[in-house]
Amino acid sequence: MSLALAQPLWLLLLPLALLPWRRPGERPVLHGALALLPPDRAGDIVALLLRVLGSVAIAAPVLALAGLSQGERVVQRVGRGAEIVLLLDRSGSMDQGFGGNRNGGGEGARNGGLTGEGGRGRPKRQVAREVLSNFVAQRPQDRFALVAFSTLPMPVLGFTTRTEALQAAIAAGSLGRGLGETDIGQAVMAGLDQFAQRPYAGARILLLVSDGGDHVEPALGERIVQRMRRERVLLYWLYLRSSGSPGLLPPPGSDPDAGSNVPEVFLHRFLGTLGAQYQAYEVGDPAALQRAVADVGRQADLPSAFEERLPPRPLDTACLAVALGAALLLWGAQCAQRMRWA
Repeated sequence: MSLALAQPLWLLLLPLALLPWRRPGERPVLHGALALLPPDRAGDIVALLLRVLGSVAIAAPVLALAGLSQGERVVQRVGRGAEIVLLLDRSGSMDQGFGGNRNGGGEGARNGGLTGEGGRGRPKRQVAREVLSNFVAQRPQDRFALVAFSTLPMPVLGFTTRTEALQAAIAAGSLGRGLGETDIGQAVMAGLDQFAQRPYAGARILLLVSDGGDHVEPALGERIVQRMRRERVLLYWLYLRSSGSPGLLPPPGSDPDAGSNVPEVFLHRFLGTLGAQYQAYEVGDPAALQRAVADVGRQADLPSAFEERLPPRPLDTACLAVALGAALLLWGAQCAQRMRWA
């Protein structure tokens, strides 16, 4: 355990802790029978303990003034779960409501089903925040990071298991109104950056929550594919379908090449080249979004080992408590002392 001092100059007062060990001049007690008394070992031990308590009562406040703290440390933890990066769309279209269900859609959406109308008129960003908050609350063993994005990606919180901080970050990411554009390609790269320089300890997931697509440039698309495979990351796209949106697949009978001009269709086809590392959920109402998030959670429920970096912990309060305890014991010893000789 590493220790640190914020104000080390206070340690100049530590020699005062030697005061209880000084031996002041004592007047000898003259009595003829003293030589017949056996050695008082219990008394010697008590005297030694009282001197130790006196030194502690002086040294502990000095260490508190010096700002003693436990340094930053890394602890090993084992649990069930995954490392999940939440990519939350903050574009202006997320302020609109869901667009309802339609025939067709992504494969994951068809498997999950799109039923239920409750809450469709509420803003998608509000529904997404509530669903993600519940998802995080139910998975205390997972490590989460949050990246909000619109025109540019905005890393909000690095990997943590602290639910309170993550809930606050999700709530903050939904404040205000979103911008008019989205760059999902750069957002995915920012999410992959969260895994950089981290040892592989279990399932890694990018959870993309967005209601729009993007035309990814070939150079950027190649970088995304390489990083996805190198980092061994799974990408789940929760596509929140807006009113009038064509969905992730072109309508039956339409020209497949023409569908590539639609950002959602283009992005779905590009991510589909990742194979088993990608799955899409096309959702048209809050109930379908809840089912999609629950399905992602079931696939992420795997045992994993990971490291957590803990911040420095101040020890000044503990030092003051030790000093108070030593002072109280000295006071109690003083009250119990009896003078045997006049």
